[in-house]
Amino acid sequence: MLAFLGRRLLIAIPTIILISVFVFTLQKLLPGDPVLVLAGEERDPAVLEYLREQYRLNDPIIVQYFHWVGNALRGDLGISLRTQQPVLELIGQKLPVTIQLAVMALIIAIAIGVPAGVLSAYKKGTWIDWLANIVALSGLSVPNFWLGIMLILLVSVKLGWLPASGYQPFSDDPLESIRTMLMPAFVLGTGLAATLMRHTRSAMLSVLKSDYIRTARAKGLAERVVLIKHALRNALVPIVTVTTLLFGELLAGAVLTEQIFTIPGFGKLVVDAVFNRDYAVVQGIVLCTGVAFIFMNILADAAYRILNPRMRDE
Repeated sequence: MLAFLGRRLLIAIPTIILISVFVFTLQKLLPGDPVLVLAGEERDPAVLEYLREQYRLNDPIIVQYFHWVGNALRGDLGISLRTQQPVLELIGQKLPVTIQLAVMALIIAIAIGVPAGVLSAYKKGTWIDWLANIVALSGLSVPNFWLGIMLILLVSVKLGWLPASGYQPFSDDPLESIRTMLMPAFVLGTGLAATLMRHTRSAMLSVLKSDYIRTARAKGLAERVVLIKHALRNALVPIVTVTTLLFGELLAGAVLTEQIFTIPGFGKLVVDAVFNRDYAVVQGIVLCTGVAFIFMNILADAAYRILNPRMRDE
């Protein structure tokens, strides 16, 4: 396993380098000049020149890139042009919020998607199977922003059950934190539940045709034992792999949901940075997101090998 992880990490290095090149060069193609934003309304030429020298914006792009990469390797992603805070510090403040949202959304997705997929495969061709597929298709088709707005109108405005927006740190008040995160987590979790349901159904249909399932039934085992202990256990390999990758998507794909529910997380930070032409923050966030995706893929491969003994033998 260690040799496998070492090979995967070596393969990941060129990918991370390519990500850093794309992040840096594409950021430079964005319209607007961050120095003009910092200089205020007067835009004194001396101030503009001072700011460009301070942030090394007069250097050639290749020099700026290697300077940025060198600092990033030392854990320095730069300073925010707007708040003058270290980018790594900003990410450290916002990332736990998005991780909490992603974990809650993933729990909701697993609680809905996996049982629905198992039931759909077991009842293949019946009205339960058709209903599960229709619900899954609806979950994939309904936009997150529309579902979020409808939930706010119904659950918060009409019924008053949950807060419409805001965020409460989990360390301050765990119960209130869960209440504020429940609706946005449900919005994100429904789409993921549909994806999990489809993968679970496909994996279960393949496993249920296996000889050992027929043998287990021939031995007189209860259907519940056959489904859970034999079928679902062997179908978990693709399900765990997909779940690992979906968690990576959640960290990067919660932008709209965080904007709708006014959650001060990773997504809101990147939107504000783009609007403010805050190059350092955008570069740091996108780089961290890309690296996170790579390591989530490595984690998915490792989980696949742990769950599948044949892969370990290879």
